[in-house]
Amino acid sequence: MASTISVEFCGEWYRVAEGEELTIGREADLNVDDDNPFLHRRFLTIVQVESMWWLVNIGSRLSATITDGTGSMQAWLAPGARIPLVFDETKVVFTAGPTTYDLSVHAESPDFERVTHPDDPVGETTVGSVQLTASQKLLILALAEPMLVREGSGMSSVPTSAQAAQRLGWPLTKFNRKLDNVCDKLDRLGVRGLRGGPGKLASNRRARLVEHAVFSRLVSSEDLPLLDQSQDEDDE
Repeated sequence: MASTISVEFCGEWYRVAEGEELTIGREADLNVDDDNPFLHRRFLTIVQVESMWWLVNIGSRLSATITDGTGSMQAWLAPGARIPLVFDETKVVFTAGPTTYDLSVHAESPDFERVTHPDDPVGETTVGSVQLTASQKLLILALAEPMLVREGSGMSSVPTSAQAAQRLGWPLTKFNRKLDNVCDKLDRLGVRGLRGGPGKLASNRRARLVEHAVFSRLVSSEDLPLLDQSQDEDDE
């Protein structure tokens, strides 16, 4: 028997009983934002196929980042793709225009159980040996600050490059150079969505960088005090 699925967004809970379907979008069962024209009317759907629940991208342009809630597993859900909802909690984050949305999907009786070993904590060692310089981490924090400050599911806006550079006290040219560098580094490590084509970084790379960094635990709310410390050195 398939488990019941519940979705939490902005403190509101939506229950999907066996045999039912839940659509997510601008004009859907779960209406995340009816004022954002960049968001598909129906972007995602949660549907049951036999005994398995699936999250399906039914949009044509947008993609979503999916994690298991701890950051140890991350997937890229492109248009037309689907992924089974097998964990007790699945985090979903996506960006439409200037706004990033995140919600959580909870399974009553998950098919898989996460086992955490005390000697293998989720964090920097788990996400694939990503070595960030101090300035790269500051850059990511400046972009991710609205999402990290908010905590919990909901919506936030990713700062523009100019806003993030001002937050750090950097010239815009320095910020853009370091943004290119960190996106190149993560792209080489296999993080999808940071490159728009051969030799070209994606135009929405700031939002994708935030999605990956927050949900893979590259940065957390505990790192935010670093933004208020003076960081004048250039370590690249």
